[in-house]
Formats: sequence, structure tokens, C-alpha cells
Amino acid sequence: MDLLVLLLLIPHLLVFAFSANEEAFVGVNIGTDVSDMPSPAQVVALLKAQQIRHVRLFDADQAMLLALAHTEIRVTVSVPNDQLLGIGQSNSTAANWVSRNILSHVPATNITAIAIGSEVLTTLPNAAPLLVSAMKFIHSALVAANLDTKIKVSTPHSSFIILDSFPPSQAFFNRSLDPVMVPLLKFLQDTGSYFMLNVYPYYDYMKSNGVIALDYALFRPLPPNKEAVDSNTLLHYTNVFDAVVDAAYFSMSYLNFTNIPVVVTESGWPSKGDSSEPDASLDNANTYNSNLIRHVLNNTGTPKHPGIAVSTYIYELYNEDLRPGSISEKNWGLFDSNGVPVYIMHLTGSGIVLANDTTNQTYCVAKENADKKMVQAALDWACGPGKVDCTPLLQENPCYDPNTVFAHASYAFDAYYHKMGMADGTCNFNGVAKVTTTDPSHGSCIYPGSGGRNGTFTNSSSVAPSSDSTSGCHSRYSHDIHTFLSSLIVGLLTFSTAAFL
Repeated sequence: MDLLVLLLLIPHLLVFAFSANEEAFVGVNIGTDVSDMPSPAQVVALLKAQQIRHVRLFDADQAMLLALAHTEIRVTVSVPNDQLLGIGQSNSTAANWVSRNILSHVPATNITAIAIGSEVLTTLPNAAPLLVSAMKFIHSALVAANLDTKIKVSTPHSSFIILDSFPPSQAFFNRSLDPVMVPLLKFLQDTGSYFMLNVYPYYDYMKSNGVIALDYALFRPLPPNKEAVDSNTLLHYTNVFDAVVDAAYFSMSYLNFTNIPVVVTESGWPSKGDSSEPDASLDNANTYNSNLIRHVLNNTGTPKHPGIAVSTYIYELYNEDLRPGSISEKNWGLFDSNGVPVYIMHLTGSGIVLANDTTNQTYCVAKENADKKMVQAALDWACGPGKVDCTPLLQENPCYDPNTVFAHASYAFDAYYHKMGMADGTCNFNGVAKVTTTDPSHGSCIYPGSGGRNGTFTNSSSVAPSSDSTSGCHSRYSHDIHTFLSSLIVGLLTFSTAAFL
């Protein structure tokens, strides 16, 4: 009996065994709602320069597929939502689509997956009944061409199909979707494909009304007592991304599917937003995507499935200025249309993907919305116990102007940050400081992170104040300016105790 049980389990273990041995990858999505869209040849040149080996297209553009030929870049092509109905109703339409968009390009172009629609269950619910049929018809055409083992078929889902997602162990798919989800998951299982999931911690953070802390969404390091703990499994979660991926795993388990790996088809953070989206910023986009890339390529997996690859496509390669909607909708890209980075990611230790690594070009400055008294206290500490040479801040010295507590604190914070080798936790100062890639130097005031020195450092191993520290000296650099907005208070996500449903 034990042997029989083992034999029955083997098919269910093979997919995860394969995933555990497979190296995770980071790819990019390529959207084209750009007023000055680069030519396919220019796009491919950028991909090569950045050593990007995996891309996802939102269609099956012929010129783009031709440009990707003989590059060995692995390509996921898509059936757009507006073509889903025709393909889902007709086997011959699906076969013609495969003939035109796949067979005419392989093997020269390394097509490895076909995404059927995008977030169909949430954006095009009327087409949901045809989704699985479309997947099966496309797969049948691949079988006929003997390409079904090389090219996988799946469909990207919004994470919002998952209900009650925190803690992950009690997550489940919207039950109204069961008539689609059950046959869809069975198709993925039977064909050895994977569950495509779009994961956007930015939106989870924005919708949480302060329950999810920004650091938790951005993969910033958390002390063990600040990690979110699933009270049912006692698994510790240090970031939103892992929690959402595990919520998908638990949701599939709820429907008795335990052997389908997750590939994240979209994840990112906007670099610009309007006044209602202050956390759509260059610094936060840089922090999120840099940390995401490191996290994925370290093959850490998730708390539920440690060591299981969670390959991820960053959304997206270019800013799409023609996209409708808010300012943030147009600013998810890593590059402008001319190929210039929107920001320089800090990727030391992440491997070779996205080669524009300039970790040393980071600075520590005061947060614009921090409480003035807290910034003043941190400035007192930096120029006192922190042993930063603050003489450049004195009157008639290079960094005296502008004569504000925030400007002076930024210089002192940056001096301490670089004195301590930019180590984790050395740009915090009780939460009033942040890391930025924008050089704050101005005029003759050159910040330490720029390589210039307006003064000298005293050799010290002082540690920047934690939340339990207080300033012990009255600074010569105090100011009398209007108090800025209080710093944003966000509570770290904690999971309530709940029985597994």
C-alpha cells in the first residue's frame, strides 16, 4: 500500500521537483503604448545590452518576433483579449493563429510560452466560459506541430481573484470562479504548465489604508519581531510579494491542486504619480525592483515552498506615455523610449541581468514629510554621538545654504551613511531618512556620496539611532522653520488568527 501511495504521488511531485532544480529568472514585459516607440531592432539591442534573456509580449507582433530571431532570448507571446472569443469558439481559428504566429517563427525565435488573454477573469468576465476552450484549442495546435513540450500554454491572472488572502493559509479563489478555475487548473496540471500570476504589492499597499507598511511592500529588511506571521502555519513573511504568491499556492491547494508552480507574469512599482499617489516615486520604484530582482535570483522561493523558483517578469521595459488613466499608469517602465534608464538600479549580487549596476551612487537624505522635531533630533545625533564632521554646515561654509533643518540633516545623514559603508540600517534615523539615487549635491556643497569631501570623518563605530535611542546633545545646527507634515505612520501587516477554510 505504501508503494502504491508513493507511485500515485510521483506525478504530483515531478513539477515541483523540476522547479526546485530550475534556476529562477527575471524577465521584462514589453508594452508598446509609447508615442515614440523604438524599432524592434532597437528594442532587441537594449535587451542584449541589459542582458535580458526572457521577455513577454502582449501580442505576437511579427516584426518583434523577427527581430528576436537568433538571439536565444526566451519569448512569451500573447493572444490579446480581443482575439479570445474567436479562438475560444473555433479549433480551426486557434490552429490558424498558431500557424501564423508560432510556426512561422520557430525555431529561429525561441518562443517558450503562450499567454491566453490577460486577467480575463477580472477584466473580461463574459469571456470566462471560453477561456479554457481557447487554451485547449491552442494547445491542440501545438500538439499537432509537436511543440507542446517546448511551448507551454497558460493565462495570466490578477491577484485579486484571491479572496481572504491574509494570512496566506486561509486564502481561496473567488468561489464564483470555480466553474472556470477547476478545469483551468486541471489543464495546467495535465500539460505540465504553470499558473501565471500578476503580483502588485504597490496596489496591495495603496488599498490597505495603512495596514501594510511601505517597508513590507518594498522588500526592505525587517527585524524578526516585525515580520508577519501566519498564525495557522507559523510561517514568517518579510514581504508582500511572497505572501501573495503563497496565497495563490494555498488557493490552488483548496481546490486540491498542489503541484502547479507559479510564474509571476507582472510585478513592478511606478516611478511617478500625482498628489494622490506620493509613494509612486523614483526611489520606491528603484528599491522595489532592485530588491525584487535580488530576491528572485537568489532562488529563495517562498516560506511555503522554499527553494522553489518563482520566476518573474518586471512590468515593464518602457514607460508607456500613451496609456490611459492616472500619471502612475504611464510610469512603470525601467527605461524611457530613448533607452535611457528612468533610474539606476542597485543590483550588486543579483547576477548579470540588467547590467546598469551602480550601487555606489546612492545617497541618504531626510524624508520631505518627516516631523521637523524628529529630523532635528536625528541631526543632533549625527553631529554628536554619530561623530560626523558637520563643519560644512556652519555659516559661510559650502553646505550652510539652504539654511533649513531638512537640508542640513540630509548632508549629515549622507555623511554618516557613507562613513558606515552604506550598510543596512544606516539610513534610517528613527524613520526620518531614506535612500535615494538622486545626487543631492548643489553648487559648491558636494555630498559624501558624490565622492567629494567638504570635511573629514572621525573614525567611529557609532550606530545610527534606533527607535529606542534619543539625542544626547543640543546641536549648533538647530533651526526655526515651519513644521513639515508628520511622517507617514504605517502599521506592519499582522495576520489575525483564523482557522483554515
